[in-house]
Amino acid sequence: MATIMRKMNVISRCEGIYRTQQSKDNLPGIYHSYVFAITGNPGLSQDKLAKHMCINKSSVTRHLACLEKEGYVERKVSETDKRETLVYPTQKMLDILPEVSDITKTWNEMVAQDISREELELFHRILDKMLDKSMEIVYSGDA
Repeated sequence: MATIMRKMNVISRCEGIYRTQQSKDNLPGIYHSYVFAITGNPGLSQDKLAKHMCINKSSVTRHLACLEKEGYVERKVSETDKRETLVYPTQKMLDILPEVSDITKTWNEMVAQDISREELELFHRILDKMLDKSMEIVYSGDA
């Protein structure tokens, strides 16, 4: 029997494929999470973005370089701490936010269509507990 994490990973990969297929802007699905994180937190440092998204710093740096090259983000050195690079959405990213939101909403509705409201509420509560525990385990030593 597949583990919980394996099943969640497969669901996530399927969502990424779906997002890429549905994107009219040809923005790969892997970047949709960045759209939400960056538009919701403009000016967040790359390090904090990595932690927020639970992605290693080198992957975030690589992904941001691609997004910057395509005109979706702008990176600026912090005026208060020259070691920090802050990330801002461009108008191009803000323009695709509604499309990315619609794709995500449609995906969530489709995968949950045969699940009752009560089941979904319970599932969300369980996932929230697992998320909190995961974050506690991974980041308990952070200052």
